[in-house]
Amino acid sequence: MSNNKIPMRRCVGCMTSKPKKELVRLVAADGRPRVDSAGKANGRGVYLCADVECLEKALKRNALTRGLSLSGLDGETKDIIRSEFAGNL
Repeated sequence: MSNNKIPMRRCVGCMTSKPKKELVRLVAADGRPRVDSAGKANGRGVYLCADVECLEKALKRNALTRGLSLSGLDGETKDIIRSEFAGNL
């Protein structure tokens, strides 16, 4: 029997804890958020369930701006995040 711990992370959209491998990581790089498909990019990151509803909840509650320490997200940036996120599902 293995004693390895499974790393858990909390989705900023629905606030449920899940294993890290089941979540999608977003990272703030160069002042703009982007999807970190490898999960190893430098910078502050937040995790979301692989579900568009969780992304929309996080955008509505400004959880991404708080979690990534950003000043704000404009409509164009939100659209870019949505398309990158949908491409990684």
